[in-house]
Amino acid sequence: MRKRKPKPRVIAPDPRYSDPMVTQFVNNMMMSGKKNTAFNIFYDAMDIIAEKTGGNPHDVWKKGLNNVMPQIQVRSRRVGGATFQIPTEIRPGQKVSIGMKWMILFARKRSGKGMASKLAAEIMAASKNEGAAVKRKEDTHKMAESNRAFAHFR
Repeated sequence: MRKRKPKPRVIAPDPRYSDPMVTQFVNNMMMSGKKNTAFNIFYDAMDIIAEKTGGNPHDVWKKGLNNVMPQIQVRSRRVGGATFQIPTEIRPGQKVSIGMKWMILFARKRSGKGMASKLAAEIMAASKNEGAAVKRKEDTHKMAESNRAFAHFR
Protein backbone atom coordinates (compact mmCIF):
# COMPACT_ATOMS: atom_id res chain seq x y z
CA MET A 1 0.00 0.00 0.00
CA ARG A 2 1.29 3.44 -0.88
CA LYS A 3 -0.68 5.44 1.64
CA ARG A 4 -0.80 4.95 5.37
CA LYS A 5 -3.89 3.53 7.04
CA PRO A 6 -6.47 6.18 7.97
CA LYS A 7 -7.05 6.89 11.65
CA PRO A 8 -10.27 5.34 12.91
CA ARG A 9 -12.89 7.98 13.66
CA VAL A 10 -13.78 8.32 17.33
CA ILE A 11 -17.54 8.12 17.90
CA ALA A 12 -18.83 10.19 20.81
CA PRO A 13 -20.88 8.28 23.41
CA ASP A 14 -24.62 8.94 23.57
CA PRO A 15 -26.08 11.11 26.38
CA ARG A 16 -28.32 8.53 28.12
CA TYR A 17 -26.24 5.33 28.19
CA SER A 18 -22.80 6.88 27.44
CA ASP A 19 -22.12 4.08 24.96
CA PRO A 20 -20.48 4.83 21.58
CA MET A 21 -22.19 1.76 20.05
CA VAL A 22 -25.58 3.40 20.67
CA THR A 23 -24.38 6.47 18.76
CA GLN A 24 -23.19 4.23 15.90
CA PHE A 25 -26.61 2.53 15.85
CA VAL A 26 -28.37 5.91 15.74
CA ASN A 27 -26.02 7.09 12.97
CA ASN A 28 -27.00 4.03 10.90
CA MET A 29 -30.69 4.67 11.59
CA MET A 30 -30.51 8.39 10.78
CA MET A 31 -32.06 9.63 7.54
CA SER A 32 -31.35 12.95 5.80
CA GLY A 33 -29.07 14.10 8.63
CA LYS A 34 -31.87 14.11 11.22
CA LYS A 35 -29.79 12.84 14.14
CA ASN A 36 -32.01 14.30 16.86
CA THR A 37 -35.05 12.56 15.40
CA ALA A 38 -33.11 9.28 15.21
CA PHE A 39 -32.06 9.62 18.88
CA ASN A 40 -35.69 10.32 19.87
CA ILE A 41 -36.87 7.21 18.01
CA PHE A 42 -34.16 5.07 19.64
CA TYR A 43 -34.88 6.35 23.16
CA ASP A 44 -38.64 5.92 22.65
CA ALA A 45 -37.96 2.32 21.59
CA MET A 46 -35.84 1.82 24.73
CA ASP A 47 -38.68 3.21 26.88
CA ILE A 48 -41.11 0.75 25.25
CA ILE A 49 -38.68 -2.13 25.92
CA ALA A 50 -38.25 -1.06 29.58
CA GLU A 51 -42.03 -0.93 29.94
CA LYS A 52 -42.61 -4.37 28.42
CA THR A 53 -39.66 -6.30 29.90
CA GLY A 54 -39.20 -4.48 33.19
CA GLY A 55 -35.43 -4.91 32.89
CA ASN A 56 -32.59 -2.78 31.61
CA PRO A 57 -33.37 -1.94 27.95
CA HIS A 58 -29.68 -1.32 27.15
CA ASP A 59 -28.85 -4.93 28.10
CA VAL A 60 -31.76 -6.21 25.97
CA TRP A 61 -30.47 -4.16 23.02
CA LYS A 62 -26.89 -5.44 23.46
CA LYS A 63 -28.10 -9.06 23.69
CA GLY A 64 -30.25 -8.61 20.59
CA LEU A 65 -27.35 -7.07 18.67
CA ASN A 66 -25.05 -9.97 19.66
CA ASN A 67 -27.69 -12.45 18.43
CA VAL A 68 -27.92 -10.67 15.07
CA MET A 69 -24.18 -10.26 14.34
CA PRO A 70 -22.93 -12.75 11.71
CA GLN A 71 -19.61 -14.57 12.19
CA ILE A 72 -18.99 -15.60 8.56
CA GLN A 73 -20.24 -14.54 5.14
CA VAL A 74 -19.92 -15.78 1.59
CA ARG A 75 -18.02 -13.83 -1.06
CA SER A 76 -18.19 -14.49 -4.79
CA ARG A 77 -14.86 -15.37 -6.39
CA ARG A 78 -14.21 -16.26 -9.99
CA VAL A 79 -11.89 -19.25 -10.38
CA GLY A 80 -11.21 -20.59 -13.87
CA GLY A 81 -14.45 -19.48 -15.50
CA ALA A 82 -16.66 -20.59 -12.61
CA THR A 83 -17.96 -18.36 -9.83
CA PHE A 84 -17.73 -19.86 -6.33
CA GLN A 85 -19.33 -18.68 -3.12
CA ILE A 86 -16.38 -18.72 -0.71
CA PRO A 87 -17.04 -18.50 3.05
CA THR A 88 -14.89 -15.88 4.79
CA GLU A 89 -14.71 -14.65 8.37
CA ILE A 90 -15.84 -11.11 9.10
CA ARG A 91 -13.73 -8.53 10.96
CA PRO A 92 -15.11 -7.56 14.42
CA GLY A 93 -16.03 -3.99 13.42
CA GLN A 94 -17.76 -5.26 10.28
CA LYS A 95 -19.80 -7.77 12.32
CA VAL A 96 -21.22 -5.00 14.49
CA SER A 97 -21.96 -2.79 11.50
CA ILE A 98 -23.75 -5.54 9.56
CA GLY A 99 -25.76 -6.56 12.64
CA MET A 100 -26.92 -2.99 13.23
CA LYS A 101 -27.88 -2.48 9.59
CA TRP A 102 -29.87 -5.73 9.49
CA MET A 103 -31.69 -4.86 12.72
CA ILE A 104 -32.66 -1.42 11.37
CA LEU A 105 -33.63 -2.80 7.94
CA PHE A 106 -35.98 -5.43 9.34
CA ALA A 107 -37.40 -3.01 11.92
CA ARG A 108 -38.36 -0.72 9.03
CA LYS A 109 -39.97 -3.61 7.15
CA ARG A 110 -42.07 -4.66 10.16
CA SER A 111 -45.76 -3.88 10.28
CA GLY A 112 -46.91 -1.53 12.99
CA LYS A 113 -47.37 2.12 13.79
CA GLY A 114 -44.34 4.29 14.36
CA MET A 115 -40.67 3.45 13.95
CA ALA A 116 -40.08 3.38 17.73
CA SER A 117 -42.56 0.55 18.30
CA LYS A 118 -41.27 -1.39 15.28
CA LEU A 119 -37.66 -1.01 16.45
CA ALA A 120 -38.59 -2.06 19.99
CA ALA A 121 -40.37 -5.16 18.64
CA GLU A 122 -37.36 -6.11 16.48
CA ILE A 123 -34.90 -5.61 19.37
CA MET A 124 -37.00 -7.73 21.74
CA ALA A 125 -37.40 -10.45 19.10
CA ALA A 126 -33.64 -10.44 18.43
CA SER A 127 -32.86 -10.74 22.15
CA LYS A 128 -35.01 -13.90 22.22
CA ASN A 129 -33.22 -15.28 19.10
CA GLU A 130 -36.32 -14.68 16.96
CA GLY A 131 -37.20 -12.18 14.26
CA ALA A 132 -36.19 -11.50 10.68
CA ALA A 133 -32.70 -10.16 11.48
CA VAL A 134 -31.75 -13.37 13.33
CA LYS A 135 -33.19 -15.40 10.44
CA ARG A 136 -30.96 -13.47 8.00
CA LYS A 137 -27.92 -14.33 10.15
CA GLU A 138 -28.87 -18.01 10.25
CA ASP A 139 -29.42 -18.05 6.47
CA THR A 140 -25.99 -16.48 5.94
CA HIS A 141 -24.38 -19.09 8.20
CA LYS A 142 -26.21 -21.92 6.40
CA MET A 143 -25.00 -20.61 3.05
CA ALA A 144 -21.41 -20.47 4.34
CA GLU A 145 -21.72 -23.98 5.79
CA SER A 146 -23.03 -25.44 2.54
CA ASN A 147 -20.17 -23.83 0.59
CA ARG A 148 -17.47 -24.90 3.06
CA ALA A 149 -15.94 -27.16 0.40
CA PHE A 150 -14.75 -24.05 -1.48
CA ALA A 151 -12.98 -22.50 1.54
CA HIS A 152 -9.60 -23.54 0.12
CA PHE A 153 -10.01 -20.96 -2.69
CA ARG A 154 -9.65 -18.20 -0.11
